Amino acid sequence: MAFVTLAAKLSKVDGRVTRDEIDTLKRVVSFPEEARGEVGAIFDAAKTDATGFEPYARQIAAIVRNDLVMLEQILAGLVQIAAADGTYHSGERDFIGRVAREFGFSPEHCMRIEHTYIPDAVPDEEDPYEILGVSRDATDEEVRKAYRTIIKDFHPDRLMAKGMPEEFHKLGAKKTSEANIAYDRIKKERCLS
Repeated sequence: MAFVTLAAKLSKVDGRVTRDEIDTLKRVVSFPEEARGEVGAIFDAAKTDATGFEPYARQIAAIVRNDLVMLEQILAGLVQIAAADGTYHSGERDFIGRVAREFGFSPEHCMRIEHTYIPDAVPDEEDPYEILGVSRDATDEEVRKAYRTIIKDFHPDRLMAKGMPEEFHKLGAKKTSEANIAYDRIKKERCLS
């Protein structure tokens, strides 16, 4: 329900809630048929005002705790909703950036998620170290560990076991593909085998 509230408030940021945004919410999160009325009522109440979303972001962060994969997927769902009407408004970008901070993500991490769903949101040539979430002065072992963590956490079987919707499986596939490319670039740069 906290996610539904965040989605509704995000939808209102640009001044109007569109059918595309609502349809994207329904696609990103599936609800049992018997809960749809309650979900709709929560969405309708929350969409009247875009402010006051931070407590809901904190609630999600507290519930999910240290599951960074789940937090990233939740943020990815919000990005999809923001982009659903064909425009990624600056207010939506600010909203998502603030939610990302509540989740403990850096601005760079947030930009990578945005780029997954909104290719024009960030430059095409990304730093491979940023993609893996390590600094340029990280040791070879730290780079390997970061790469392996991404591959493990975003593996489609693992996401399926967590009961993630199909959209999150696509995010996982894209994330692992980006990690593979980034790691290959770093290996070539560092002459690693």
